[in-house]
Amino acid sequence: MIPEIELASKETIKSFQEDKLRDLLAYLNKNSAYYQDVFKAHNIDVSKIKKLEDLSQIPVTTKDDLQHHNDDFLCVPKEDIIDYVTTSGTLGDPVIFALTDNDLNRLAYNEAISFACSGVTKTDVMQLMTTIDRRFMAGLAYFLGSRKLGAGIIRVGAGIPELQWDSILKFKPTYLIAVPSFLLKLIEYAKQHDIDINQSGVKGAICIGEPLRNQDFTLNTLAQKITDDWNIELYSTYASTEMNTAFNECEAQQGGHHHPELIIAEILDDDNNPVADGEIGELTITTLGVEGMPLLRFKTGDMVTAHTEACSCGRNTMRLGPVVGRKKQMIKYKGTTLYPPAMDNILNDFTEVQAYVIEISKNAIGTDEICIKIASKNPNIKLLSNIKDHFRAKLRVSPTIEFHDKETIQKLQFPVMSRKPILLIDKRKQD
Repeated sequence: MIPEIELASKETIKSFQEDKLRDLLAYLNKNSAYYQDVFKAHNIDVSKIKKLEDLSQIPVTTKDDLQHHNDDFLCVPKEDIIDYVTTSGTLGDPVIFALTDNDLNRLAYNEAISFACSGVTKTDVMQLMTTIDRRFMAGLAYFLGSRKLGAGIIRVGAGIPELQWDSILKFKPTYLIAVPSFLLKLIEYAKQHDIDINQSGVKGAICIGEPLRNQDFTLNTLAQKITDDWNIELYSTYASTEMNTAFNECEAQQGGHHHPELIIAEILDDDNNPVADGEIGELTITTLGVEGMPLLRFKTGDMVTAHTEACSCGRNTMRLGPVVGRKKQMIKYKGTTLYPPAMDNILNDFTEVQAYVIEISKNAIGTDEICIKIASKNPNIKLLSNIKDHFRAKLRVSPTIEFHDKETIQKLQFPVMSRKPILLIDKRKQD
């Protein structure tokens, strides 16, 4: 189920996207109060934007723009809206997105081809281990996508290892859709209850919310710990509510594939210019085929590298490497630039660490401070020293580390209204 355009030449893909871009600009110019104001304020004649390179003439859209002008992005009458979702609000107030019936069909198509990219077929059964409620787009997308693909799905929801294993043993799913760190909890539960995980019939996991790979596509510490015990394939995904689109790994597992029929992707520097090939930049997207709330040159805040060499799967689409970190979560600590995923990778290396949160704040002189709060069954000086040594060796700095009981850490990880575990608490805005 590889769409023809993803097998086409790079020149054909570019021309295809330029046709779609012209349709989008005409649609926004007619229906979007927000983009009408942008075009007018910057004297932009959308009929003259014909090539992807011409996008540079249009200002970028930011999360602040979405938060402050949320309603102005809506392009359809309220009676045409079928479903409402919100962003998670990780980096600010949640943003409302309204979807039409056509948008839901597009969402289903996106997820169906994304699942197929990761090897899921009509004969497979998937177990959904994330919420489908709480205004969460992803859970709904997974259900709609599996239905579109013709695969079976078991909607178990988040957490509860006992219920997850009951469902695995009862319904024999071949793929799991889960946050990777939760797979470790399933492994732990299986060991405690004499369940042979490698006889369960599960052959793969579509992993969301946490990185699986290092920048060279080798498995990171978290993924290695999973596969050391469970002989399954792990597939990375990258998506966001704003994009209405996912980037899934194929069997080559060399980055998430771009779907050119659904989204235009740019990798930009701080001045909103394209970065050189192979350089890290901020993913900036333009949605194609979205009816309710399309976005033009939206800066996602995620720092990534694009890979453009041909993939062994036959697709000629660009691939996104693992997210280096979120731009707003960049930390300047003792002369070193850090992103939270680098710290996650170190902490996941310690089996004694049961749970943790990373807190970032500013000190009295305005520089960043890092405090890592850890729950461990056996907190001791040796463990503290080993973790600090690991940080010095890998990142050249050693943050403050505190031990707390597991209940305290879990309360920090799962605040009220949270749809997924919070591992980073950024207090710099509050300080």
